[in-house]
Amino acid sequence: MKWLESNLVVIFWAVIFGEVVGYIGGTLEQMTWKPLQMGISMAVVALIAVNGITLLSRDDQASSEK
Repeated sequence: MKWLESNLVVIFWAVIFGEVVGYIGGTLEQMTWKPLQMGISMAVVALIAVNGITLLSRDDQASSEK
């Protein structure tokens, strides 16, 4: 249950930060801003990054305990 809750928090904040960064970047580059596309892509990237780091650190901890 802890894993699910932590991933939901990651998704929430990734969407928020993705929207802010996408809006600012779109305004600075004078590009169109697609909020749904930016939020979903940032959520996917954040989930991959957080779970990848977790898996890598778990493997490192298991090898150091042997």
